[in-house]
Amino acid sequence: MNAESDGRDGVAGSTATEPGTGGDTDERELGSRAPQYIQERRTLHLSWQVGVFVVGLAVVAAGVVMLPLPGPGWLVIFGGMAIWATEFVWAQLVLRWTKRKVTEAAQKALDPKVRRRNIILTTVGLVIIAVLVGIYLWKFGVVMPWKINE
Repeated sequence: MNAESDGRDGVAGSTATEPGTGGDTDERELGSRAPQYIQERRTLHLSWQVGVFVVGLAVVAAGVVMLPLPGPGWLVIFGGMAIWATEFVWAQLVLRWTKRKVTEAAQKALDPKVRRRNIILTTVGLVIIAVLVGIYLWKFGVVMPWKINE
């Protein structure tokens, strides 16, 4: 946490509450998290933002490439969004919305009725797949795609 004075007889970042301290929200203020030295110089801050955007774009692009290929695609995409969120308000808002939706989905998934329904649907789906595989094997048998005997 940043403990420097913000010039208003307070501590910088004091408007954000820490988790578990009883505040209404644990979300930080929106805006740039660049060092104060960089924020005070417009050209330096603009080049800082361009650098953050390029790095975030590279990470997001790597995540998009990992979606069809092996790798943690969505995790890397959210990592790129987190990089962008250090500098851009729109990315901070998207990340807040995403965190809220993931939390809601996790809480909903822990509901006993929803869990029971999901277990039943999964079991029915697996039984259907097993029956279809059994019918296929009964009708066509197991045929290997290579010829070992030759």
